[in-house]
Amino acid sequence: MSTGFSPDCTLCPRLADYRADLKLKYPDYLCQAVDSFGPPGGLLIVGLAPGAHGANATGRPFTGDHAGILLYRALFERGLANQPISHKGDGLALQGARITNAVRCVPPANKPTPDEVRTCRPFLVDELTEARSFFTLGQIGHVALLDALGLPRKSLPFGHGTVGILPDGRRVVSSYHPSRYNTQTGRLTHEMFVSALDLALKGVN
Repeated sequence: MSTGFSPDCTLCPRLADYRADLKLKYPDYLCQAVDSFGPPGGLLIVGLAPGAHGANATGRPFTGDHAGILLYRALFERGLANQPISHKGDGLALQGARITNAVRCVPPANKPTPDEVRTCRPFLVDELTEARSFFTLGQIGHVALLDALGLPRKSLPFGHGTVGILPDGRRVVSSYHPSRYNTQTGRLTHEMFVSALDLALKGVN
């Protein structure tokens, strides 16, 4: 668990209220702040935020929603996951990879405010030291990582498959987010995603 992290976090009132509203509608959902998943020390994957019917419900990043389908399949194919699918209580384990989000609580309409991203930044900063390479999913996750690293946003522009090398030699690779919209419209294919993942893994291997 990240330093100082609490699943009952109330640092962002709007997000805490939204979680409470979802809990009333879906009492079987966890509706808590979602911690990172996987062992530290390898590839750190940085996404946007928990999905209302995904991680917010299950308590695991990218589990229970469409975005996890592509992500966990790709991780399995590269030997980073012990199975290609993810659902609550399935025994999924990661090796050499850890998944986190720019914002730990589900935001309304999947859109956290800049203040909410900023408030959650210390939890992301806690993840950085042990990571050997970074793989960002979507522009918000990418920018959040740069801010957490203390780098100018213009220093490593977002773009699918772009590679940036940090002053300490670690690399940052960005990808389009594996959302339902991006995958169903063909903006992001499985092959594109795995290709970007491979670029990020070069910083680990």
